Amino acid sequence: MKSETETLLLQNAVPIIDLENTIEDVATNLREALSEKGYALLINHGISNEKIKKAWKYFDGFVDLTDEVKLAFERSKAPDGENHGYVSPGMERFDGRTPELRHAYNICKLQDKFLPEQQLPGFSRHINSLVDDFNELGRFILKALAISLDAPPSFFTDKHSFMLSDDRFNLTTLRMLFYPPVEDQDHGRSFIRCGAHADYCTFTLLAQDSEGGLEVKLRGSDKWERVGHLPGALFINCGETMAIWTDQFYHALQHRVVIPDQVDIRHRGRHSIAYFCHPDNSALINPKDLNITTKQTTSDVIQNAYDITMALAKGAFAHHYS
Repeated sequence: MKSETETLLLQNAVPIIDLENTIEDVATNLREALSEKGYALLINHGISNEKIKKAWKYFDGFVDLTDEVKLAFERSKAPDGENHGYVSPGMERFDGRTPELRHAYNICKLQDKFLPEQQLPGFSRHINSLVDDFNELGRFILKALAISLDAPPSFFTDKHSFMLSDDRFNLTTLRMLFYPPVEDQDHGRSFIRCGAHADYCTFTLLAQDSEGGLEVKLRGSDKWERVGHLPGALFINCGETMAIWTDQFYHALQHRVVIPDQVDIRHRGRHSIAYFCHPDNSALINPKDLNITTKQTTSDVIQNAYDITMALAKGAFAHHYS
């Protein structure tokens, strides 16, 4: 396991992008960071850290509810919902084998009736406000990404019209996560809190409450590197959809979450919030729409965003359908 002093952040090896700069500067910096390393940390992004902490506090309240109540909000139980809802520990296996021992809540629908508002008064209003913040930031990043690829600024935003409105139309998800503390007797069984995987989406924004063991595998390397924690910053990486769209110019970053070897850290729970930005379900993902010259794509099959995500997601849940 890596010590705290071996993080990429402390080695000054992490791209840090200031979103208070012009969108052209942000686009240039995103292009360099995402094409070379596959990730960056975003500062001055405009989302209140206090608002994020309050969301984590609400989620702690949800986790403390009885199993019977939590399971009433289980993933896919919402009408016409495929991704919305609670994911209990062990339900997901990103590597196909190892149960993901964490609590998660996928938010794709924003109405009170689809959220635990009765059990947690004020939850819906707070989450809706946070969703507005992430969607606003998401649209800014989509414009910057289009500029970074010499495309019209509206190229991506036109294809992300229904973010966090309803998963029937767009799979964008605000995901709250809680990793329980790891007891000493459990530490030797597994060093993994979240197995190695790449996201399915256009891009992901991640807020973390501490240095919780996030590791990345850089492009062209088989070595896992600990990122480190910059308070208040958001971690950004691209997913499989963007990799297909850009013919792998922006690749899907492999990452995982390991159990820290520092006793005081692993004895604390870990909170994070992930914003998975997806195109509209019907959007066709065609690299020929962008002026990309890497020529890595060998198939002429053009899929829509929904089919790409569903094909990838089956791996994490396949053990439920075997």
